[in-house]
Amino acid sequence: MPLRDHFRPPLSVTHPWKGFHSAWANAITNQLNEVLPEGYYAIPEVPLGDQVEIDVATLEEERNSAQTGVGVATAVWAPPRPLLAAVVDFPRVHGVAVHIFQDVGGPQLRAAIELVSPANKDRPRSRLTFAAKCVGYLERGVSVVVIDTVTTRQANLHAEIAQTLEAASELAWEAPSRLYAVAYRTVAVGGPIRVEAWPEALAVGEDLPTLPLWLNAQLSLPLPLESSYTAACHSLRIAR
Repeated sequence: MPLRDHFRPPLSVTHPWKGFHSAWANAITNQLNEVLPEGYYAIPEVPLGDQVEIDVATLEEERNSAQTGVGVATAVWAPPRPLLAAVVDFPRVHGVAVHIFQDVGGPQLRAAIELVSPANKDRPRSRLTFAAKCVGYLERGVSVVVIDTVTTRQANLHAEIAQTLEAASELAWEAPSRLYAVAYRTVAVGGPIRVEAWPEALAVGEDLPTLPLWLNAQLSLPLPLESSYTAACHSLRIAR
């Protein structure tokens, strides 16, 4: 099924992109779990959203309970009031991902597939946060596939990743449509550490490509985006 525009009407109204990305991540997960070698498995990841705020509220309740609890009184040291304070907005990595693990007596992350969201591209801090996340994968030897089908934001996250790697000239590339998928991996065999990339341009109305998904330095699997995308569309009754 050719790529549709999920970020503008009519699909953005009838099938909001968050629901579609969730369906696509599930389709990719199902596809991978049919072909991954023994000991490997894929799991979709959804951001926790406001979990930090919930945890802070819970901590405050526990603190209040401790202060009013029954028991032997103990002296509690009261710190001085802070000299400096500011309201801040911590950037979050919004989006859906698929993580591929290997069970080696415990789960070891081997690869990640990131579906780019509009919030990943809307401002410099968001773009830097997303790029830092991807570079963090690569620093740990985890391969990454980035899929950007966001039509309402023009930023080039591949360029942000290359800039964060301090390899902007070596990895320079841009899709004419500003839509793309790129597979990345880190190679460190008998020489300096090298990042390799397989970029593919995407376009609304065109079929999606197949990318390499690297599980280790020697082992890769084909990641056919077309078949998982079609499965996601069918699961949500999105017509051709």
